[in-house]
Amino acid sequence: MSPLFKARVDGKDPADRTVTLIGKPGCHLCDDARVVIEKVTGELGSSVEELDITQDDELYRKYWEQIPVVLVDGEQHDFWRVDENRLRRALGAR
Repeated sequence: MSPLFKARVDGKDPADRTVTLIGKPGCHLCDDARVVIEKVTGELGSSVEELDITQDDELYRKYWEQIPVVLVDGEQHDFWRVDENRLRRALGAR
């Protein structure tokens, strides 16, 4: 089930959700994604965590061609570019 649909079905409060940004230092797309994520999560109260693919071999193998990758509650939501409105909906904002 997609994270977008899951957020609508389970009715989970956006403040109870976690957004994970997977990227690496020096990545301009990661910097752009971080701005959007910080804005949306700051407004909705969602938690944020950041993981660096250069520090984790498994993440590197899985995502090196897609960074930045955004997860919502551990499920892949987006990669390369983060759409603010789409992220809001995935977090269950109305």
